[in-house]
Amino acid sequence: MALKGTLESRVSYRIKRSHASVFLRKDFADIGGYDQIGRILRKLVKDERLINLGYGAYARAQKSRISGNLIPERPLQELAKEIMRKLGVKTVPSTAERAYNQGQSMQVPAGRVVGVKGRVARKIGYNGKYISFEKVA
Repeated sequence: MALKGTLESRVSYRIKRSHASVFLRKDFADIGGYDQIGRILRKLVKDERLINLGYGAYARAQKSRISGNLIPERPLQELAKEIMRKLGVKTVPSTAERAYNQGQSMQVPAGRVVGVKGRVARKIGYNGKYISFEKVA
């Protein structure tokens, strides 16, 4: 069943109805071309409905009650893990998370490091805050 209306309205509808907080360009490949979808996603970022987290990765946005700035609706670490899952990269607890969970450390992990199996050459973040990836064996 195809929705009537513009491609932008179809993309907006899918984003609104989705349970996911993170969207990649390939999530919309069935309704439009790569360049078309890219233009629409950039327009939604400009309209402050999405935040660009990295190359081809977007998250739903909301206004911060404290600062009034645009922020993602979920924490950055959760969004990074969801992006990695969509890209097929397995995420695992980082070294600091494992040490804390096993009681070997009292230091609470800061939440800016995501453990991954394999190599990741992506930069994920927004507004100067970025996630680091730690290769965990």
